Amino acid sequence: MTQNLVSLDLSDDLPQFDAALDAIEGVLDAFVSLTPEQIRRLTKIGDKSETFCRETLATLELNKQALPAGFDLDELKADLAAFDALRPRLIRLQALTAKCDDTRVALGSDILAASYDGYDLLKMFGKADNVAPLQETMRANVRRKSPAPGKDAA
Repeated sequence: MTQNLVSLDLSDDLPQFDAALDAIEGVLDAFVSLTPEQIRRLTKIGDKSETFCRETLATLELNKQALPAGFDLDELKADLAAFDALRPRLIRLQALTAKCDDTRVALGSDILAASYDGYDLLKMFGKADNVAPLQETMRANVRRKSPAPGKDAA
């Protein structure tokens, strides 16, 4: 084999991995799922608007007496606290997801590279009776060269 980016035997780790995912899913039960349309319609917080929100909250805290009875300052404070608590955890989850995805890509690349190497070996021994039927099947799936530049595919 010419390539081996990663070697994994997950069989011993999968139960612990699944238990960790179950625990995360349990914690996330209270979280919401939005449709793409709902997300599109929402106002979204960014760096500048986050600063505005924090300054507004600080000013509201100093002027509680001016707030109408229906304004829930405690909910605003709780939402901001949850927002702040979620950010570092989301960064960790995104990094872990990226690491899992990179590992999956590396494994797939290892598999494909080894398969190409194996196919090349089989082509060298192509006259053997037990290899010919396999070669026919593999020939349909082997990498193809891209068309020459400037030529229409149609």
